[in-house]
Amino acid sequence: MTAAWRKSSRSTNQGGECVEVAALPDAIGVRDSKNPQVGHVVLSREGFATLVRHLKAMG
Repeated sequence: MTAAWRKSSRSTNQGGECVEVAALPDAIGVRDSKNPQVGHVVLSREGFATLVRHLKAMG
């Protein structure tokens, strides 16, 4: 199965902080959209939700 990677709607083509996410069967994949060949990090769905909450809290 090939993952369907999606780029954040908040990412722009001018910044260096772009990420892509993909729903995997039992987890979420996260990778650098500018360097996807390096690979990706796999987080549990709960871990991804925690990451998003913390990032939102940081502003």
